[in-house]
Parts: sequence; C-alpha cells; structure tokens
Amino acid sequence: MSSRTYLAAATALIAVIFVAATLIVQPLLRTARIDFTENSLFTLSKGTKSVLTELEEPVDLTFVYTRRVGQEFPAVRAYATRVRELLDAYKAVAGPDLRIREIDPEPFSEAEDEALAAGITAVNSDSGDPLYFGLIGQNTVDDQRVIPFLAPEQEETLEYDLTRMIARLNRPEPPKVGVLSTLQGMSGTGDTGGYTFLQELAKGYELEPIDEDFFSLPEDMDVLMMVHPPEMNDWQLWLVDQFILRKGRAIILVDAAAKTSRGSDLASMAGRQVRSDLGPFGDVWGLHLSEEALADTESALPIQAPAGEGRTNVIRHPLYLSATPSLMPTRSLITADLSRSVNFGAPGGLLLDAESPIDKEVLIQTGPAPSWIPADEAVTDLSAPETLQLYSPLGEAVPLAVRVHGALVSVFADGRPEPDMPDDPVLAELARAAAEEALPHVSSSERDAEILVVSDADMVDDGLYVNLSSATAFADNGAFLMNALDVLSGDAGLLSLRARASSRRPMTRVEAMRDDAQERFFDEQARLEDKLVESQSRLEQLQQRGTSDGFFSGDIEATLTEDERLELARLRQDIIDTRSRLRAIERDFRREIDGLEGWLKFINIFGGPILVALLAGLVWWRRRQRGIA
Repeated sequence: MSSRTYLAAATALIAVIFVAATLIVQPLLRTARIDFTENSLFTLSKGTKSVLTELEEPVDLTFVYTRRVGQEFPAVRAYATRVRELLDAYKAVAGPDLRIREIDPEPFSEAEDEALAAGITAVNSDSGDPLYFGLIGQNTVDDQRVIPFLAPEQEETLEYDLTRMIARLNRPEPPKVGVLSTLQGMSGTGDTGGYTFLQELAKGYELEPIDEDFFSLPEDMDVLMMVHPPEMNDWQLWLVDQFILRKGRAIILVDAAAKTSRGSDLASMAGRQVRSDLGPFGDVWGLHLSEEALADTESALPIQAPAGEGRTNVIRHPLYLSATPSLMPTRSLITADLSRSVNFGAPGGLLLDAESPIDKEVLIQTGPAPSWIPADEAVTDLSAPETLQLYSPLGEAVPLAVRVHGALVSVFADGRPEPDMPDDPVLAELARAAAEEALPHVSSSERDAEILVVSDADMVDDGLYVNLSSATAFADNGAFLMNALDVLSGDAGLLSLRARASSRRPMTRVEAMRDDAQERFFDEQARLEDKLVESQSRLEQLQQRGTSDGFFSGDIEATLTEDERLELARLRQDIIDTRSRLRAIERDFRREIDGLEGWLKFINIFGGPILVALLAGLVWWRRRQRGIA
C-alpha cells in the first residue's frame, strides 16, 4: 500500500471513529455542561430540578415561534435560541414526563389557529405577518397555562416563569391569597391595571380582594396579605386574629409615612391615611412600628432630583433606602437567593421587644447609622439636603422586615367581640349573617404561625423597583415578597429561581464614576449654594440702606462707608464667581463618564481596523526581514 493510499484510509477511519464516538457519547453527556458565567446563568437551579424530578403526571409544553418573522428581529432570534436550549435542559432532567414540541404558526395554518385559541399574543411586524412567540403548557386533565409572549427583556424571570408553569400544571390548584389594602395600585385582581407586583401575584395565585369595610374574610384563604391596611374595628381585628391563629400565614406591610397613600397631593393631606401599624397585634407579638420614619445615608438610593431650570440630577436621597443583600441573612429561605437590593421609600422602623417570648428573625435592616425623621416631614417632598439637616445618626441598625414565627395567643383574651352593625339595614343584615357563620373563638395557635412584617408599604410601588420604560425590575422588591408567599404557601422550591440574575451586565465602572462624581458634586454644590445665599443676604442688607432703585444707578454708594463700598463690590464679584462655578460643576459632573464613553466608541469603531493594520504591518515586516536575510 502506497503512503498516499495509507493516508487516505487512515483519514477516513479517523472520521468514522469520530462520528461513531460522537453518536455514542452525545446521549450519555447530553445533560453535562460547564457554565463559566458569573451567576451560573445557564445552569438549572435546584428548584427547577426538584420540580422536574417530582412530576406526578406527564406535562406537555408547546413552544410557539414564527421562525420567518422572528429572523427580522435579532433580539427575538437570539432569545428563541435561549428558550430552546432551556427547554432541552428541562427535557434532559424530566425525561418522558415532560413532552416538548415546537410549532411554527404561519398565517392561516392550523398551528396559527392553535396558538390563537390558547391565547398566544400576535405581535404585528413590518412584514405584515404577525409574530407568535410564547409557550403553552397542558397536563393530562386538560388544565392549560400560557405565557402569551416571551419578551427578551424578561430573560431574568424565564426559568422561574417556566418552572412555575410546570409546577402549577403538576398541582393545578393555586393557593388563594386575600389582599386587604388602601393603596390604589393594590386593588383588584391584577388581571388589568394595578402595580406590577399585583399583576405578578395574579399569575401564580388566586387573588381575593378584601373590602375595607369587610364583615368576614374569604373562605379557604391560604395567606392573608395586608398592604397599608385601613384602621379596623374590633370585629375586623378579631377576624384577622382568628385567621392567624388557625392558618398562621400572613404578610403585613405597614408604614409610618406612606408616600403612595390614597390622595397623595398636598391639598388632600388632611384626608390621607399616611400611617398604618400593627395595632393590638404589636403588644402580643412584641413588635411595634416606630412613630417616625427612617433615613439612612449608607444605603441611600440614587434618584432623579430637580436641579433647577428644568434640569434633573441623579443624587442619593437618604429617605429612599436601598438594602443590599449584605443587610439580609443568607440562611433565610426568603432572602438567601436575592441578588439585588430591596428598595424602600421613607420606611418606618420595627422595634423588637427583647422580653417577648415570640420568636422573631430580622430579614432586612438598615446600615449601622440611620436617623429618625419626623413622619409628617418624611411624607412630604423632602429634598436630600433638607433630610440631611434633620439627620442625627443612631449608631445602630434598625430592622425593616421581620419574620414572626411560632405559637401565638389571641389578642382578644376575653373572647369574641360583638360586631359593629352598620346603619344601612342591608349591610346590617349581611353583618349579622357573617357573625352567625363565624367559627368559634380560639385563644391560641392551632398551627405555628409564619408572619412577615415589613415597615414600608411604598415598596410595592412600581417607581421604586421597576424600570417603567422597559417594564423590567432593577431591584428585588417583588422577588422578596413573592419568595415570602412561596414559603408561606408551601411552594418554596421556586425560591432559587425568582431572583436569578440577568445575562445583561451592568456598567459597574460607570456607576462607580457616577457615585464618586455625585459625592464631589453634591458637597461642593451645597457649599457654594450656602455661600451664594449668604452673599445675597448681605447684599440685601446693604441695599436697604440706599434708595429703593439705587442698586445699579450708584445712588447706594453715597450712603455707604468706604469699607461698605469695598464689601459691596466684593459681594457682587463673589455672586458672579459663585454662579459661574456652579455652572462649571454641572458641566464637570459627567465629564469623566463622557470621556469614557468617547474612548469606548473609539475602541469599538477603530479598534478592530487598527489591530488588523498592526498585524498586517508586523507580517510585512517579518517577511521583509526574512527577504533581507
């Protein structure tokens, strides 16, 4: 055999061995992968694996994607690949209990009819044909759940949404959550309107709104959620007390200075309910809400603030707190998987009674040196400088969220109170019927209680944690509360999914530069503004000694001494110089960031061509050197 024939045969044999090995090894290593991303973005969490391995019946998933239309949108095309990869990973873990198929709903096809019947959203495109991009889930008893549209900007919740769909199909009956709130955004069932948190809540739970003048609580309620609740009479308090003793599951958001309370304009301040608290439950649980609000310079949240003349600046406002994961326990199921901060707006503080026998766990707290701010001041549009003027460090952290757990006793030691009968005869009859149907009074817990108490109701407002332009969360407010609901409703396997980080990476260097510039800008601006106010005040004093119109005419000069005339000239120049410096500071505020942006643009545009030119020059030089040699 010639060497050429031998080489061809060996090459063919190696190719055959490679293909055969690939076909044999691929099924064995299908689930094996190495994930080098910082937050393990492409690794299934323990919660997902637990749900998939505990499927009690087969679940069918249908991935609906219009390929031809999707190719027109790079973000959608890339996200479709991400969804397919995730579905393949699910299938590898679940095995035959998870059946996955993909349909391409071309116009006027049976696939399009199936997508529309299931509720998949048809998104208009430039080509005229709609884009379908969603998921349909179904179990063996024809219970169906749908993700109408897989928005690429919602990538961080993809695994949670998908795993929750499968978990709900595996156990179709969702927990029932009763919602009692005076906040407008927390009213309704979450199907249309309301806060983003309420809409997310409605996706995984059956919501039961509770009227402020309720005579009874919903039957078969699994969790009671009170967000800035109204003032309740004894009968209503007894109903809440009895639910907690029987079911023991509640989430309570109270507030010392609720900025989002109904009628938030200053004109209706007298009619606002700006405070809600634990009432008589605080004495029994050994937990009270402070009378004052809290500010914290260490965890101050960057917000947009007016800078005059229609401009705004990003400043850190001590009344808006951003509690990072470092201020939360890592062992709690509710906070362990949170990767971003939880934001608060003028929260109160939770005061723990050291002598109380009830077990309590602090889940979120302030930094080490917060300050009390009067609630009537905090509820107004108090600026950051005005807040700092009222700031007096406490020297110790204050709890913002506390978990109460264990056996409890009734607030009503003397038994059931008599209901307050309304004047309206129809409502009075309803109240009497509700009182007759009420269960007998119990004086202690029938099961250990699990209660989450948070000292801020504003945290559910979209403005504190949702990017309104992209409808994506930039903080874990919603994840924190939903984690608590998952724990309280017994669905804790989803906790590790809800707060998974996005694959979009933040510009940490730019954020650090902005914070540094902001600190320098704020300090110098405050100093110059104080100097300007002082100079203008002295100038007005000198003007009062002259004639009413003598400031620019020179009449004032005749009434002043030589020293006062020199001071007047100096004040005028100081005012001009101070105003000029303030304008220069505003220009300098973004100079470093703009410079970095310019360099990044230069590198992105010209970096590649310059690198290629340098490599070509190096190759040309090496060849020339060899030619000379």
